[in-house]
Amino acid sequence: MHKGLHRILLIAKRDYLATIRTKAFIIGLVVAPILFGGGFLGIALIQSKPDIKERHVAIIDRTGVLAAAVIQAAEEKNAKDLFDKTSHRQVQPRYVFETVPPAPDPKLQRLALSERVRHEQLFAFIEIGPAALDAAPPSTNDKDSKPGPVATYTNAGGFDEASRWLGDAIDEGVQRVRLARLGVDPRLVPDVLSDVKVDRFGLVSRDLKTGEIHEAGKKNEIAEFGVPFGIMLLLGMIVMIGASPMLSAVTEDKAQRLVEMLLGMATPFELMMGKVLGALGTSLTSSAFYIIGGTLALSGMGLSGLVPFAVFPWFYVYLIADVTFLCSLAAALGSGCSSPQEAQQLAIVLLAPVMIPYFLIAFVMQQPNGAISTVLSLFPPFTPMLMLLRQAMPGGGVPVWQPWVGLMGVLAFTLLMVTAAARIFRVAILMQGRAPKVADLVRWAVRG
Repeated sequence: MHKGLHRILLIAKRDYLATIRTKAFIIGLVVAPILFGGGFLGIALIQSKPDIKERHVAIIDRTGVLAAAVIQAAEEKNAKDLFDKTSHRQVQPRYVFETVPPAPDPKLQRLALSERVRHEQLFAFIEIGPAALDAAPPSTNDKDSKPGPVATYTNAGGFDEASRWLGDAIDEGVQRVRLARLGVDPRLVPDVLSDVKVDRFGLVSRDLKTGEIHEAGKKNEIAEFGVPFGIMLLLGMIVMIGASPMLSAVTEDKAQRLVEMLLGMATPFELMMGKVLGALGTSLTSSAFYIIGGTLALSGMGLSGLVPFAVFPWFYVYLIADVTFLCSLAAALGSGCSSPQEAQQLAIVLLAPVMIPYFLIAFVMQQPNGAISTVLSLFPPFTPMLMLLRQAMPGGGVPVWQPWVGLMGVLAFTLLMVTAAARIFRVAILMQGRAPKVADLVRWAVRG
């Protein structure tokens, strides 16, 4: 037993030192966050250089009274939103409006204006129908291609901010005319339509020892989204960096017959566990670098209150379990491949437990304690990512028992996968020439 453990640690030490001493590992520590967070960096760069070219919009007003009110509301929004309040730099495009008299044939008029949009003479055009003046305009079916009381026509993308901007101006202009028709003094309309500031707070709590009631604090958007998402992103990034190389490394060792030499000194189980521990050591080293660096960076910016110290122990428990599980799976899959090309085709299987939770982030953050979110976070392959996300959310209110039940499930699942992977590895690692079938892998996992 002692000799077997010694051999496992020797193999782990060899793989660990061979990894961290490479330039690729050092460069990867810096490049990985850039690659994973590159999308957010790109968004920040795009937002720092917005498109401020004038946008010309035509209005067809079939009521005869709404166009002027909509244009007035839009000009007020131009004055309000055009420049940044701090830097006084233009951050929004200016919208310039023109009114177009209604034509006898609406279809031909829409076609003519659409051609002007295609030739970039207009950014968009708005058609206001007579029903827009009604207090309760008739509802329209989304599947119906006929325009409703008010319609905008543009070839801009579906996520273009202009649609929301124009919609706000149209709403305000229509509301002003409706209020004026009800006898409201036009001078009072801006006050009537002014926005009400709504502050978001957490929950009031009571100190269990003293009985003192603590007032709720204001919610912080960075803490609400950035911290949970950031620590989940970090966990997934480190797990993928630690587990992904295992698949190709085992396949290459097998193809080069290095495994046969190593098996002369250790059993297949000792060899696999040594490689898994080596990858785990690399992951822990990377995580220490990022955790310490991130904490120091936030403290330097005066944001030390955002550091989720309470979930760090859970972060490392989930990291150890996830890396052990995925590296064992990678070793088993890699041992069944005869070439690195075959191993690359199985990478999606290895990364699925990490990638799928990323697609569930929005849903889980909207309903962190919903039934589906709870079930998903208790599903062992997804528990490390999703349970950590829920625990990192401020005031998430995850019941105390759920992380422990999830952890028990993860540990049991990891033990099961390591056992199955070791059985597959023992048989498949010495096979040459013929790739095993799925039925073979299942049989080896069950019977050894």
